[in-house]
Amino acid sequence: MIHRLAIVGAGSWGTALSAMLAKKGIEVNLWVREEEIYHQIKDLRENRRYLPGVLIPAGVIPTRSLDEALKGAGLTVLAVPSQYVRAMARQVAPLIPKGHVVVNVAKGFEMDTLLRLSQVIEQEIPSARVVVLSGPSHAEEVGRDIPTAVVSASYNKEDAELVQDVFMGPTFRVYTNPDVIGVEVAGALKNIIALAAGINDGLGFGDNSKAALITRGIAEISRLGKAMGAHPLTFSGLAGIGDLVVTCTSMHSRNRRAGILIGQGKPLNEVLESIGMVVEGVNTCKVAYRLAQKYGVSMPITQQLYQVLFEGKDPREAVTQLMLRGRKHEMEEVVNEMDIRW
Repeated sequence: MIHRLAIVGAGSWGTALSAMLAKKGIEVNLWVREEEIYHQIKDLRENRRYLPGVLIPAGVIPTRSLDEALKGAGLTVLAVPSQYVRAMARQVAPLIPKGHVVVNVAKGFEMDTLLRLSQVIEQEIPSARVVVLSGPSHAEEVGRDIPTAVVSASYNKEDAELVQDVFMGPTFRVYTNPDVIGVEVAGALKNIIALAAGINDGLGFGDNSKAALITRGIAEISRLGKAMGAHPLTFSGLAGIGDLVVTCTSMHSRNRRAGILIGQGKPLNEVLESIGMVVEGVNTCKVAYRLAQKYGVSMPITQQLYQVLFEGKDPREAVTQLMLRGRKHEMEEVVNEMDIRW
């Protein structure tokens, strides 16, 4: 059993996981980049910027030293935004012993290479055993012990089960899944659909249109995932439809909140500044747009959102073009994606 671990990154998710694990009696070395946040956690036992109102137990030990954070850690969690994963993995690589388990909890792709984040970590720390933790899990709720269920994904069953055992508790249920590709693709792409769902709300549209977005969104995610080697059934689970629903419907979701402002006519740079934290769906939309071209996959929602975000397209015009696409047979699409004879 692991009695001490390191979490690298004290944003909302890293802080929430730290608090949850400490309540289980696990000692958590939490690496904090910002000096102000470090003092808040150390002296006030609260991360007022990223997770206000959540008491951080004494078992969470903040540090600004990576050496101190990883010393004696039974496993290491990387909890930094997707575009910082490579730099962070490179920094911790000399401190990671051979065979050490590294858990990635960020959701996205690397912009320049289009790689999944576990691939990035494997490149920088080739001796590590990488596990992905993903699913419908807002930090604001996990930090307050609201029941949550997620997925631990690894090609190695024992590694997935190790993370399952470490993280599972009375309010945090963990399932295992060997489909690393599917879990990562689902976790990244749901942020695109959540941006679109927010735009739907900002435009004043209703539940009908949001339900259509969520349903067609999971079909779009599944198409690209399958082309990249994922198992289609993963997208019906927690990492797929589960994470998509929670991100598209909750005001905890930065992507949805950003979409609402865009739908109300605010420019993207102003929206990102007002959110104050990373909105992963923006960069992910760029990557997904390129991946769709690379794999020859139809992703109409992603295409329209890309034009809204980066080419100045009016959101209402984007919705009109989605509605007026050529005729389709829904079940024929579904069975083609699931490799079922129709």
